[in-house]
Amino acid sequence: MTSPLVVLPWRPAPSRLDAFDRVRDWYARMLPEFALTTIDSGDVPFNLARCRNLAVAEAGLDDVIVLNDADTLPEPEPLREAVAAAATSGRVHLPYTAYHWLGAEGSAQFAAGIPLEECTFELVNGACSGVYVTTRRAWEAHGGQDERFRGWGFEDAAWYLAHSTILGEPPRRHEGRVYALHHVAAERAGEQYKANAAHMERYRAAASDPAAMSALVDEGLAESVRNASTGPGSAA
Repeated sequence: MTSPLVVLPWRPAPSRLDAFDRVRDWYARMLPEFALTTIDSGDVPFNLARCRNLAVAEAGLDDVIVLNDADTLPEPEPLREAVAAAATSGRVHLPYTAYHWLGAEGSAQFAAGIPLEECTFELVNGACSGVYVTTRRAWEAHGGQDERFRGWGFEDAAWYLAHSTILGEPPRRHEGRVYALHHVAAERAGEQYKANAAHMERYRAAASDPAAMSALVDEGLAESVRNASTGPGSAA
């Protein structure tokens, strides 16, 4: 089986450069069979959901693609297992059961040569982002991610509910860990953050109703089509 492309949503920012370089180095050393590229939709503010949707849209219907945040390191074997399983499952796979946020201290330890599994971390319970493994068929079957979430926040949690509700099960996990490296966090405040939080409540309200969830997802897809004149994004 051919290893998939790994796509990193990415827009340079001073505090994120070190993590970005370490993700690229990690793949080169630990997962050399994977090819990496980046994508930026060009939206202001940065739109993670649209970047991910655009990346998947460029893949073949049944090709496996890895959507990897530019600050997150996956363990090699769980990722390889997720890639193999995603090829035929019709579901999105998460190559971890534990999400370690290293913060400044743990990231400095890793930079100093301490193995990831020994670095100081905070366990993020319920994490559902960082690294996604999917085919375009599986991604489109539940609508992908809602591009109405702009800037920071909630697109991953809303996506998790949509996948679980529309496909009848949550994304499939593989035993392992991912490690999120330190950078200056986006501000969790302001009008856009409030709009994202309010939109998330619509997903929570639809979570037990497949018809309502499908209608909510379709509404977002229709808006994305109307906004498509902004272009297909840029890949490098």
